[in-house]
Amino acid sequence: MDQQKLTRIARALVAPGKGILAMDESSGTIRKRFEEVGVKDTEETRRAYREMLLTTPGLGRYISGAILFDETIRQKTAAGIPFPAVLKKQGIIPGIKVDKGTREFAPGELLTEGLDDLRERLAEYRMLGAQFAKWRVVIAIGNGIPSEACIDANARALAQYALLCQQQGIVPVVEPEVLMDGTHTIQRSFEVTVAVQKAVFAELKKSGVACGGIILKPNMVLSGYGCAEQADSETVAEMTVRCLREAVPREVAGIAFLSGGQTPDQATENLSAMCRLSRTKERDGKAVTPWPLTFSYARALQEEALSIWKGKEENVPAARASFLARLAKVSSALGYIM
Repeated sequence: MDQQKLTRIARALVAPGKGILAMDESSGTIRKRFEEVGVKDTEETRRAYREMLLTTPGLGRYISGAILFDETIRQKTAAGIPFPAVLKKQGIIPGIKVDKGTREFAPGELLTEGLDDLRERLAEYRMLGAQFAKWRVVIAIGNGIPSEACIDANARALAQYALLCQQQGIVPVVEPEVLMDGTHTIQRSFEVTVAVQKAVFAELKKSGVACGGIILKPNMVLSGYGCAEQADSETVAEMTVRCLREAVPREVAGIAFLSGGQTPDQATENLSAMCRLSRTKERDGKAVTPWPLTFSYARALQEEALSIWKGKEENVPAARASFLARLAKVSSALGYIM
């Protein structure tokens, strides 16, 4: 394990003013997104859509890394250039989603799978150009859930995944997502998210994972989407930052938030509030957060461009312009002058 190399890649993924583009939608997810805008889901339409995004001029100004799906990392542009090479040419680090989805753990609870052949798949992905990977677990909030057993099982899986990544020279993005579906309050979201993150980092430490060579991809602490009282962005920022300070070791390379079903504007506004708070100083002169904060969004970056593209070549310029405009807004939310 080359710790210096892992740390260097991890820090590059949270470079000032840049974030991670998550375009690792599963086959079922991208089919649903295409159906919503009237695009037929075929291998060629998926390839063309991904090429449109990845060859957008100026993408590297706002994006440090891109998480690809198994199909995507093997695809090429119409001119025959592999997508990882397209990214590298723009100074963007190629990444890959490596979990294989979820199965039922208990009623209402899920466990993420994919560890059995992960070592071999990581070696192949590294040969294809991947320098970082992502593994997502999902924790639901409801009546009597999450259970401690579910949290612990998913935390152990994340730790095993992260260790295998680092052994292969690949930076792990650790994504424990507490879902915001439900009527729970923001206080309940906070309590569960703290518990989940503490469990994850306890397992990472136990497994010998070097936290300086990982990126945490957490949910923001929000009110449940069905809660009658929705917290404003300042409250979201305060609760999320407090959660991180309670649960996350200082040596973690960076925090890249997921958008978790928020609208593009909500995800941008809440990120901006957190970054403003993180830059305030405590009495000792240190920043409120010791980690760089950034984004790792999927739909919140792509939604507007996809709705313009609609699978038509003549719409590509307008779709790319919309995509860049959203990237600029989210990058500005980080608080850096680009």
